[in-house]
Amino acid sequence: MAGVWAAVSREPGSMSRSKPVLSGVWFPTVRTNGGVDIFTEQLVAGLQSRGVRAEIAWLPLRAEYAPWSVRIPELPSWASITHINTWLPTRFVPVGVPLVATVHHCIYSPAVTPYKGVLRSAYHHLWVRSNEKSVLKRADMVTAVSNFAASTVQAAVLDRSMRIIYNGIDATFFKPVPRGARVPFRLLYVGKWAALKGIDLLRPIMRELGAGFELRVTAGGALAQEKGIYDLGRLTGRGDVAAAMQDADALIFPSRAEGFGLVVAEAMACGLPVIATRGSALPEIVEDGVTGLLCASDDVSEFACAIRRVAGDRVLYRAMSSAARCAAEKRFSLDRMVDDYLSLYGECVREV
Repeated sequence: MAGVWAAVSREPGSMSRSKPVLSGVWFPTVRTNGGVDIFTEQLVAGLQSRGVRAEIAWLPLRAEYAPWSVRIPELPSWASITHINTWLPTRFVPVGVPLVATVHHCIYSPAVTPYKGVLRSAYHHLWVRSNEKSVLKRADMVTAVSNFAASTVQAAVLDRSMRIIYNGIDATFFKPVPRGARVPFRLLYVGKWAALKGIDLLRPIMRELGAGFELRVTAGGALAQEKGIYDLGRLTGRGDVAAAMQDADALIFPSRAEGFGLVVAEAMACGLPVIATRGSALPEIVEDGVTGLLCASDDVSEFACAIRRVAGDRVLYRAMSSAARCAAEKRFSLDRMVDDYLSLYGECVREV
């Protein structure tokens, strides 16, 4: 797929029409400072590295909830594909070129409902769902970052076909470093400081583990006052995240619902076994018993037992570390993600 996809003209007098080709991909995107931003930036960089013109038209956050207050960006003349997040208000969805839309979330999952609150639930149901349904109807092709994200939206919004393309991570940046047996065994939690992520489980898990284990958390606040828990503060870039992972022995991720779980794939690329919840999209990333261990949601004792098992068996630990790195390279690499989207874009323009 390398090289520029440029228009090819037919010989004079040819009775056939010119075959549509991919000249460029345009990404009108609301900047949220979250995972969708990272996905878009990495995909654009990957396309550009293959010689495909790709640009982002950043929209302010208010474009999501007050789209009438934001000017509509003009579709570039060079764009042969528009690629959006399914949350993008239809006001900003252009006509005239094929539309690819990607599902990134799992907000309609019953596992998420208890953690949204009344106002957010109403916003998702009355505003986001209606807009997302319109986008799904208009899109020529829909992708989802996991089977779980796809099935959740298909059940709650619109039952239409979706192609699963897992998010990619930079496996040349997130990579293992030599690590020997360490006492105490060092766990790492990276993620939002929100109940949905299972942060309330971290303290009781550490108490059950007792001596011989420590936990490093990002922006942990009061939790870091607990014995054996250390606050790394806010990690401001991927360099900080990679360094924290390379300085840990395993990732603990007790999240109750994930549309994908980018931090899990990044940790695996760093050779970390992952102890995570058996639910949502996480079993699609972590192979239980191979690249980590999966535990029942909210089960403190099972998480503690799983951590002890990984920490106490060096043969198992080394096997999981190696398998995690291998899975990240094969299944979640940026190159694989870019390849998949280039193939999809090609299908879109051929069907025009």
